[in-house]
Amino acid sequence: MLGFVDRLLAKATGPVVLGLCGAQGSGKSTLAAAVARAVPDTVILSLDDLYRTRAARRDLAATIHPLFATRGVPGTHDVDLGIATLDALRAGARIRLPRFDKAVDDRVPDGDVAEAGAVRLILFEGWCVGARPIADADLAEPINALERNEDGDGRWRRSWNAALAGSYQALFARVDRLVLLEAPGWETVLRWRTEQEQTLRAAGASGPGVMDDAAVARFIQHYERLTRHILAEMPGRADLVLPLDERRSLRAA
Repeated sequence: MLGFVDRLLAKATGPVVLGLCGAQGSGKSTLAAAVARAVPDTVILSLDDLYRTRAARRDLAATIHPLFATRGVPGTHDVDLGIATLDALRAGARIRLPRFDKAVDDRVPDGDVAEAGAVRLILFEGWCVGARPIADADLAEPINALERNEDGDGRWRRSWNAALAGSYQALFARVDRLVLLEAPGWETVLRWRTEQEQTLRAAGASGPGVMDDAAVARFIQHYERLTRHILAEMPGRADLVLPLDERRSLRAA
């Protein structure tokens, strides 16, 4: 990964936006932090930090579909904020980065400050960074209990897929190169995400965003369809694919 970044920066004439996509629990944040420690003048922006506020998601739930109250799928992010943030970082502006606290399930007012003109590498990481929309015909049948019981007519999944096909493509167009952390399969993702939440609880976190194992199992179903699509489609076009085993280590070639 660091060799890839070094080669990328050696050819660059300005700040580079490197997209890092990976399923929940795959280690995106850990990898991004390691790269930031090794590469001076790196800023990390997480797609998670662009989540809409709880109040805004309640409005989406009331006007579009109740499932939009839950953060995660396209439509639950402030895309305009993401575009403005990436454009400001690329322009060398001094800005305060957005931040989202998952424990309280809401945006927090004060993020880190990116100093003017100091950025060489912008790591834009997130579970669906760089994703492309799913064909309409492939949305017809529910793929899990959540879709079957709470989105039987497909309105929710068609809505988030339309958002992905629209404004999210403008956001992802800011990405210069795309790296995929490739999970071994969907079944592993649930275990990884459960482990994440167990670690959060063990650290004493509390609030409406902290989940027990049963809540995680339901929560992760919001992500299943698009995660499966990414794992099937993105490896063929990502600039770098890092295949992972079940322990999140790189698989042997």
